[in-house]
Formats: sequence, C-alpha cells, structure tokens
Amino acid sequence: MNRIMHQDDATCGTRSVEYVNNSNQLTWSSASAVAWLRLRSRIPTSSQQIFCRSKVMALISLEDLDGLDDEQLDDDITDNPEPMDEDESERLMSHWQAVASTHQVSVPQEMRGPIQEMTRNSQQREPLPFTPISSHEKMGEVQYEERLYPAGHWASVTRGDDLYEQSISMAFMKLMRFICKENSAGRYLGMTVPIISYIRMAKDGKTFEKDVETAFFLPAALQHSPPQSCDPDISIVYRQPIRVVTRPFFGTTTEETVGRQILLLWEILGATDELHSDRYAVAVYENPGVPRRRNELWFIRRDL
Repeated sequence: MNRIMHQDDATCGTRSVEYVNNSNQLTWSSASAVAWLRLRSRIPTSSQQIFCRSKVMALISLEDLDGLDDEQLDDDITDNPEPMDEDESERLMSHWQAVASTHQVSVPQEMRGPIQEMTRNSQQREPLPFTPISSHEKMGEVQYEERLYPAGHWASVTRGDDLYEQSISMAFMKLMRFICKENSAGRYLGMTVPIISYIRMAKDGKTFEKDVETAFFLPAALQHSPPQSCDPDISIVYRQPIRVVTRPFFGTTTEETVGRQILLLWEILGATDELHSDRYAVAVYENPGVPRRRNELWFIRRDL
C-alpha cells in the first residue's frame, strides 16, 4: 500500500516523514513534515494507525490526501505557521550570530522574525530557471557547465562595506526583510535560489571593488507585477538574459575563497576573450546558517 509514515520523537526532537511505495522510499523535507502534522487533524482517524512506546508513528493512505491540494498545503505552511518556542528561537538566533561573526557582522534583533520566517519556508524555494548549454567533465567529475539564464525582474541591493563578506551579509539581510513582508504586497513573497552577488575587480586585477551587488530573481508569480520594497536601498530591476560558465564550490564565500575559485577556473579554461575578466558572479544556494553551503562561481560571457 502507498502510505506516508511519520515519526516524532517524544521529547520534541527530530521529525521525519517518509513516503513508502513498495520498495521505494523517499524522505520528505521538514516543511512537508510540518504540513503533514498540521493536516493530520483534518484527516479521518480511521485512516491513521498509531503505535506508541518512546516514539509515535502514524500511517495515512495517499488516498486520504486526495482532497488536500497544493494551495491548502502552502496555506498551512506560510499563513498559519506554528509559533517557534523561545528556546528554539534563541538557539536559531545564536546560530546565525555565530555564522555572521565569521563574516565580521552582527545580526540585529529585528532580524529574528525574518530568520524564523525563512527557516519555516526553507523548503519552499523556487529554482532560478536556466537552459543548459554544455557540461565538461574530467575523470567523471564535472569541471564546469555553461548555462543561459532568462531575462526577468530581480530584487537588487548594493553594499560597499569594508569587506566583501560584510557587504554580501548585510545585503542578504536586507533582501530577507523584503521577502518577509517589508514590501508593497505586505506578505511573504517566496524565494528563488540561488542568490547572486556581482563582483567587479579593482584595477590591480587581484582584489575586489568595495561595491558588491546582491540580487535574487523574483518568483515566477511575481514577474509580471513585481512588488516594490519598503527599503529605498532595494531596487526592482529588469535584466536581459545572461550566459555563464559555472563551477561549484562549497563552504563560506569570502574574498579569499572566491579569489581562489576565480584563479582555479581560469586555469581550467585557459585564456579567452569570450569571457569578462573584470567582473564575476557568485551564486549561493543555501542561507548563511548552513555549514558547507553550496555555491557556484560564474564567469560571464560577453555575448549570448
């Protein structure tokens, strides 16, 4: 039987929700788990089998979910979020402060709400669409890929702090507040990944200029009528398509780590006039609180 299996630690520890179909098993995201927990009260008790010792397990047939569409799931996750208890909120804030300190910035208390909102919606992220052009491997490992990203509206903010990592951290916090209701729509907007930071090289060709632009592509539902930001530092801009050569890397994004990746990709590609050498982009797929987060370095083609 197709079924959903929920396991919840009796001491309010970790939760997991699994979809089981014959021999196939897929672990759901934490957001899906939250949706299931909230929806359970609307499902007939006869469809649930409860087992009890130190943990509780519930099973529900997929047929019982037929009447619950994606919109209802989204409403349960975003419009009626479970309040975060004080201890959990403090642990989350402390974690973000610890991560921010590695970028030599401090997280202000007014970021507590946006951090909680982004955490609740961490699995509800829309990927930035692109058209793959080519992929180049060496000994089974992808060395770099080439992609074409579409035209569209972006939310953008430029910072010129002392360090590159300070600029991107402060810019990301501004974008978080924009996403989490500080906008003309007055609601959580949803988020796309990756977040892009555009870098320009100084005249020496080795160090970064101080001004760094950080931006994210607005979700598809907002592209035709983009909401405006309550923060005058954030602009909604329309950009033409961009074609990039990209290579992944993991961990923190500082001027030092990004600089190393730039040199490495040039070594792989060799000299060419088809790519800009005075500007680059860094794509970040996970929030700063994620250890060993996934990033990409983008080299930008002069022509499409």
